[in-house]
Amino acid sequence: MRYFEQQHQPPREGRVEALDKVTGKGKYAAEYKLDGMCYAVLIGSTIASGKIKNMDLTKAKQVKSVIGFVSHLQKPAVPGFATEAMIKASRFGLPIFHTDTIYFKGQPIILVIAETLEDATYAASLVEVEYETAPFNVDFESSYRAVPVQEAGKERGQFDAWSDAAVVVQEEYNIKSEVHHPMEMHATIAQWTSEDHLMLYDKTQGVNNVQQVIAPLFNLKKEHIEVMSEFVGGGFGSGLRVWPHVLAAIMGAKQVKRPVKLMLTRPQMFIGTGYRPASWQGIKLGADLSGKFLGIHHQAKNETSIYERFSDQITRVTRLIYNFDHLKTEDALVPLNINAATWMRGPGDCTGDFAIECAIDELSYKLKMDPLDVRKKNIAATHHPDNKLPWSSNYLMDCMTEGAKRIGWKNRNAAPNAMREGDWHVGYGMSVGMWNAGRNKTSAAIKMMSNGQIIVQTAMTDIGTGTGTGMKNIAHELTGIPRNKITIELGNSNLPPAPSQGGSTGMSSVSGAVVDAVNLLKLKLAEYAAVANLKFKDAPEESIVLSETGISLAHEPSVKVSYSDLWKTNKLDTVVVEATSGPGEERKKYAFCSSAAHFCQVRVHIKTGKVKIDKLICVADGGKIVNEKAAANQMSGAAVGGIGMALMEERRFDHRFGGLIGDDLAGYHFPVNADAPIIDVSFIGKPDPHINPTGAKGLGEVGIIGTAAAIANAIYHATGKRLRDLPITADQILS
Repeated sequence: MRYFEQQHQPPREGRVEALDKVTGKGKYAAEYKLDGMCYAVLIGSTIASGKIKNMDLTKAKQVKSVIGFVSHLQKPAVPGFATEAMIKASRFGLPIFHTDTIYFKGQPIILVIAETLEDATYAASLVEVEYETAPFNVDFESSYRAVPVQEAGKERGQFDAWSDAAVVVQEEYNIKSEVHHPMEMHATIAQWTSEDHLMLYDKTQGVNNVQQVIAPLFNLKKEHIEVMSEFVGGGFGSGLRVWPHVLAAIMGAKQVKRPVKLMLTRPQMFIGTGYRPASWQGIKLGADLSGKFLGIHHQAKNETSIYERFSDQITRVTRLIYNFDHLKTEDALVPLNINAATWMRGPGDCTGDFAIECAIDELSYKLKMDPLDVRKKNIAATHHPDNKLPWSSNYLMDCMTEGAKRIGWKNRNAAPNAMREGDWHVGYGMSVGMWNAGRNKTSAAIKMMSNGQIIVQTAMTDIGTGTGTGMKNIAHELTGIPRNKITIELGNSNLPPAPSQGGSTGMSSVSGAVVDAVNLLKLKLAEYAAVANLKFKDAPEESIVLSETGISLAHEPSVKVSYSDLWKTNKLDTVVVEATSGPGEERKKYAFCSSAAHFCQVRVHIKTGKVKIDKLICVADGGKIVNEKAAANQMSGAAVGGIGMALMEERRFDHRFGGLIGDDLAGYHFPVNADAPIIDVSFIGKPDPHINPTGAKGLGEVGIIGTAAAIANAIYHATGKRLRDLPITADQILS
């Protein structure tokens, strides 16, 4: 277990895990060394569809240090996959090593295990597989039109009621598939410590989720599976699922009765850990001449694998931001011979928001109105437009006002293709984004020692979002104990249970648990202090004050018991409390959201079509900001992801053979430092009064929801050319 601590008190926003990360002391999933550990390599299919006819392992077995293989022909028992019905009921997705059917090119079919990684890799190259091929399809663009849409959510109003709208935009929008690409590779080390106990070191965004998925597959109690994920080098959604390689490592360890380490290659991550699915959207949007929205019809289709259907829920965001009296949403899935998609930062809403915000921008130019004014006229500022509950807090209007001020929106020439600097077109664009602010049931514990030091614990992982630092800040504010006496312990399934870190719910969820744990600690210490001074007996938690040295009462500061006396009198070594916190009745009374406004200034080169982003402004409403530096880092990182979505990211297929093209960091283009300006991030910073005890709402998603639309809208303003397909590349601009 890693203790995130520092010898000297860091500044408020300093990361508690920083020293461990930069010195190499902190271990990621692939960096543990276990006695007797061996190494595994996955072999992927070389066809996109068909069946395995024969596997020849003869040459591979001759490699000296090879100790085992796992395939559909030779494998340890997985009780949860005993029958086809059980496989389906498990909802695991790809039943690795339990079928001879090939669903996509690169599908894992054999695991080679050896004493060294080099020998495992070499042996894998010697395996020969014979297939029976079948027709396949990996082409979303040529397939989606043949798939009919169906209702996605209840229709609001009547579709025909706005058929005579004065101004209508009806267009189509396309987005290519994108890959998460965290810097840290996905890896798992599996060790069976006994017949019914399993230890996993895994790159995951939720250690308890791994327990819950794996336990029923092997008929284990989830408490008999320990999952460690103390450091995570980025996830962006790729760590929210338990992928087939995790099960492969577990099966391999059971097969050879030794710890097995399996680390994916970068190309294997392209087809093994999900992606944002390619999508098509059709938008019809109508308004009256004053700019008031009358209705919207939003259709969406996304690609999915043929063995597991995944809906990105693209039209969900249509119901969240604006007042549409008449709304109809429909969607469809397009099954292809590709691997399973999953959630990617701002899932679904990021995709849907691009089409909506671009359509609104088009509408504003048709109306000859300021795009900012059109949005302000139609924002659902007081109530959730779908369920009609009042917002607990919603400062999106403030975000727009502040963002416009920061970029100098009023100083731009409103006409498209009217601003130039030398060989560059100059343009301004904007959009907004919103996310349902969630909160999940979470537990946290506090251990306190006699010297006044405390350890705050939860099983939640910190995927780089600053969760541990936020926990430390909350504990410091509530106890008065200096930060250098507060230690944070995270990312182990043996700690108090917590949900996965994702969906912008991490800090919103764990903050409530930390607050409740501190309050329990106060009551527990007051109970012990009452032995020395009866004035502490039955003292309410709000009157109990903790400090670096002892406990006192707010209304009588002179009534104080030192920790040393408290420990001595009660013959204690440590005091331990644990609290569980989660959503309650407030969810029936209020709607909750996080939001952001994005403003962008671009330059587009007249001759080359190159797009350069000069300014990118992001103003967010995330409730109380517990850790401003980490929050700003989240927002800027998400915005950079939006730059990639808008201008360069695309997972490409060779339609002839069904495989990927450019499936590495050289072939897949994503933003680097040179592609992004210093992003101007700011926060409204007003606590939400009902979401949790701290007033903190989620932030990670709204940093990307709307960014791509702001960039596309700025390109239109710069050039007068409306581009509706992402990524927007130079050839589109020049065509």
